[in-house]
Amino acid sequence: MKPGNLAPVFTPGSNYLMGLAAMLRAAYYSVNLTPLGNELIAHLDTHPEDANALMDLSTILYMLGNREVAAATQTEALNLARFYQLPTAAGNEATLRVLALMVPGDFMANTPIEFLLEDSDVAVDLMYVIPGMPLPELVPDHDVLFISVGEAENTHTLLEQLAEETRDWPRPVLNRAEHTLKLSRDKVAGLLAGVSGICMPVTVRVERSVLEQIAAGEITPLSLLGDGDFPVIVRPVGSHAGHGLMKLPAASDVRAYLDNMQEEQFFISRFVDYSNDDGLFRKYRIVLVEGKPFLCHMAVSEHWMIHYLNAGMAENQAKRDEEAIAMAGFEEGFAKRHAAAFEQIYRKFGLDYVGIDCAETVEGDFLVFEVDTSMIVHGMDPVDLYPYKPAAMQKVFTAFRALLQRAIQPATTES
Repeated sequence: MKPGNLAPVFTPGSNYLMGLAAMLRAAYYSVNLTPLGNELIAHLDTHPEDANALMDLSTILYMLGNREVAAATQTEALNLARFYQLPTAAGNEATLRVLALMVPGDFMANTPIEFLLEDSDVAVDLMYVIPGMPLPELVPDHDVLFISVGEAENTHTLLEQLAEETRDWPRPVLNRAEHTLKLSRDKVAGLLAGVSGICMPVTVRVERSVLEQIAAGEITPLSLLGDGDFPVIVRPVGSHAGHGLMKLPAASDVRAYLDNMQEEQFFISRFVDYSNDDGLFRKYRIVLVEGKPFLCHMAVSEHWMIHYLNAGMAENQAKRDEEAIAMAGFEEGFAKRHAAAFEQIYRKFGLDYVGIDCAETVEGDFLVFEVDTSMIVHGMDPVDLYPYKPAAMQKVFTAFRALLQRAIQPATTES
């Protein structure tokens, strides 16, 4: 069942963004955002300096797949303003203000913090930081600084810069930039190598020429990885959401893969068959909040490359029943089985909030696919199909709100 009134309403002259959460919720329920985009375009014809309208239009364009125009529109907005405000929930007076540092890009570039604080009493302000440009001397007042900038090829220098500029920040800082820098796929694999109970295959960054050598039979994956040979998993460096991700069983498949890819750098690792006895694959999305794990979804699929939206969960009651059982028993089951793994991940990465896409191997080890701060975590799923999800997701949102409160507690106590 679709909730009512999902289409975001544009209010000319508003001091607030409509925002990513409102847009993505509408798109999730198949609301056509093109009319809203056209309304924004018409407004901007007469009000070209409305940065909020430009930023919201950029979000719509990204969601519609018009990436080049979206990026250009976002740049126009950022040339006018680097600071944006999100509205607090209706009827809620803000009792805590978070300033989130954001990098230009689509909705996978930053921690989608507004999803975590929907319907809360927390005011979320966004300040965009531009690579190569220092932070402004004057920033909006706030109680907590949250570094939302995600790890990506184009953010490493910026994260290094932010690590220095926020080292002695006058307010509590969460998700410090130096920790986010550890989240490239090869660094994650390196940090988790040899940790008892954790399985993450060696991941190596290679140039296209190296894959050409594998395709020609001049070298083997084993010579690069040391922990396995074909089949291998290959993906372009910087790719997300499965773009360019393939399982390649043999050298001839590497050749065919390269013929269809233009990128120059790739990650390669051995393939781990994590299917269960029934032949199905199960992938979990878990977040750690101050090291405590919370299950956000579990997808069941016939294919090894799982995305929740294409796993057929909405169409299959048995899969949803299994997810409901997994969520209900998570703390006493999965979380307890892998408590040592979660503790090690928290200790090694040091992030206050981080997501993990993972599974269990047939041997029972904790299989890590990705550790990242920019994973979408939300409470948008229709309650009639997923009646078990609101309670599970509320645990995440409550824990995140408590994280913010604990960050400011020392200052509150001293005052």
